[in-house]
Amino acid sequence: MRGTTVLPGGRANGSEPERGGLPIHRLEVPRPNALPFAIGSFDTIGPMSRASFPHRHTFHEIVYVTGGTGSHVVDLSRFTLRPPHLCFLAPGQVHYWDQVRDLEGCVILFTDDFLLDNPRDQETLRRLGRRSWLQLSEDESAWVHRLVADLDHEYRTGAEGFQGVLQALLHVLVVRAARLLAPERDARGGAAPARPAAVAADFLALLDTAGTPLWSVRECAARLGVSVSYLNEVVKTAMGRTPGELLRQARVHEAKRLLVRTELTVRQVAGRVGFTDPAYFCRFFRRETGTSPGDFRRGGGDIHHDHRLPSIARNRPSA
Repeated sequence: MRGTTVLPGGRANGSEPERGGLPIHRLEVPRPNALPFAIGSFDTIGPMSRASFPHRHTFHEIVYVTGGTGSHVVDLSRFTLRPPHLCFLAPGQVHYWDQVRDLEGCVILFTDDFLLDNPRDQETLRRLGRRSWLQLSEDESAWVHRLVADLDHEYRTGAEGFQGVLQALLHVLVVRAARLLAPERDARGGAAPARPAAVAADFLALLDTAGTPLWSVRECAARLGVSVSYLNEVVKTAMGRTPGELLRQARVHEAKRLLVRTELTVRQVAGRVGFTDPAYFCRFFRRETGTSPGDFRRGGGDIHHDHRLPSIARNRPSA
């Protein structure tokens, strides 16, 4: 596309790391204001904003849906459009639009780099991504509409200091959206989380990071700069489950994504989730799910309607 740049690099229309894998799309933004940020309608952002095939992003996406019919599939959950909605997609999540008509609303795209002034927003956005789909009341839709309109105006006009205004408005949108997650309402206010809760939250963020090849507790502990015993203690206290249990659930969830949304072989899926032995992966998958990878794929993945699968962050860390 003329007059565009691709961040952080790669083809504008996405890339496919291996045959049968999921397309991975990178952020494309218009010149001259080539920030790692873009906002517009489904039409102005382009056809990829309503892609009907499963794909992933390397960036965050917030979708404010104001009209349309059909459904939106995120990971293994299907959500029927009953606007207004606010949808959050974290990097690495798989999604697509299914049989949508007259889709209206606004799409906001940005990378983690755009959140440097508000680093805690990264974890908040990933928590929102685990819930993903919010039905808005009339009052809630009104304030979302105002914030989105202000973001769009600042982006289009590009007046002096507009980047700072965009970052501030985005921060307000993220924080106010997080308040809608009751009963997961954040009661910590503006205080920094205590160290154990922060480590547990960082562990969950590792599990949610696209393409993170960390499939052992030891690797995660090393990345976080803590001992294995400390990581076990704080995650068990905060989450009610051990890091090993959460890692197994994350591996199963990623395997389900790949089995349902790609044409990768079972051997390739096994490798993607950290198994060198496909037979051992099949035994692991059957033990965790009660079915084989092949039967799960043939059954269409048992996609749930209008609700998420149990989240690995069901019991959110608290200070």
